[in-house]
Amino acid sequence: MTNVDIHNPRVEIEYCPGCRWLLRAGWMAQELLSTFEGQLGEVALIPSKVPGAYQIRFDGELLWCRKRNGGFPEVKTLKQLVRDKLDPEMNLGHLDRE
Repeated sequence: MTNVDIHNPRVEIEYCPGCRWLLRAGWMAQELLSTFEGQLGEVALIPSKVPGAYQIRFDGELLWCRKRNGGFPEVKTLKQLVRDKLDPEMNLGHLDRE
């Protein structure tokens, strides 16, 4: 048996609980876990202490910020951002069509 270091990345979705964005964060986590089954180590939901926060990180790198990017990502966009970090050559099927 070889000693292979397999890194399964962590995605964090930080959301504002006061804004009631837990359901949105949970839905996005579910979408990522079902699309990238076996490729992600975990998707963590993190209640923010910052009012109005909604940020998505991939292994600590900020992919999306509601304030910076002007709203919430479409699921298609989020999946493409994560795919580009995981495996840029991966085909997302209908999500990659214009």
